[in-house]
Order: sequence, then structure tokens, then C-alpha cells
Amino acid sequence: MTVTDLTAADFEQTVSGDGIVLVDWWASWCGPCRVFAPIFEAAAESHPDVTFAKIDTEAEVELATAANITSIPMLMAFRDGILVFAQPGALPAAALEELIGQVQGLDMDEVRSAVAAAAADSD
Repeated sequence: MTVTDLTAADFEQTVSGDGIVLVDWWASWCGPCRVFAPIFEAAAESHPDVTFAKIDTEAEVELATAANITSIPMLMAFRDGILVFAQPGALPAAALEELIGQVQGLDMDEVRSAVAAAAADSD
């Protein structure tokens, strides 16, 4: 599986679908981003059932602003259209593998219930 470059035009459609989508927010001038890139690409090869995507924050400034990206690299994990993980910083390969396993192991009925409860509490 290859890593897909996302833009504002295809971001929402990509992250809102079924399955797992990992999004790496990066910039070419960012040293930790350059260190994380081959780790992210290797994980994409190992997990063909997961969508791996990158967003260049320099090219997609409005999208990065809308997503409240204040630090890069930023890794986000979506499952079945729900943001289930967001953390800045480059992960080592073992930590990325662990994260993928955790996202795969989520009980999405519980996640949807928690999201619904949080939305009800904020109303």
C-alpha cells in the first residue's frame, strides 16, 4: 500500500469513510517529519488494510488551520469516520505498530456511544 497525498479537496471524503485512516501532517522543512516519513511509509507497506495519508501543511495551510494543527509532525487516526487519536511528534516504528493495533482493536460501538454522550453533554 502506498501513502496518499491529501488535499482540502479530498480530506473529508478520505477520513469519513469506513476503515482506518492514518494521517501524517508534515512540512518539508521539519526535521522530525523527515525522520518519521520512512517509518510511516514502511508501516503503510505492512498494513495494506489501512489507508495511510500525508498532508503537507505548507501546501494546505487552510486545511491545517481548520484542523488546529499547531505542531508537526502530527499523527491522526480515524476509524469509521471518527477521530480516535491525535498526537504531535514523530513515533518510533514500534510505537506506530502499537498504535495501529490499538486502533484495530477498538470496540467501535463503545466509541460511538462515547462520542454521542460527549455531544449530548456539550449541548
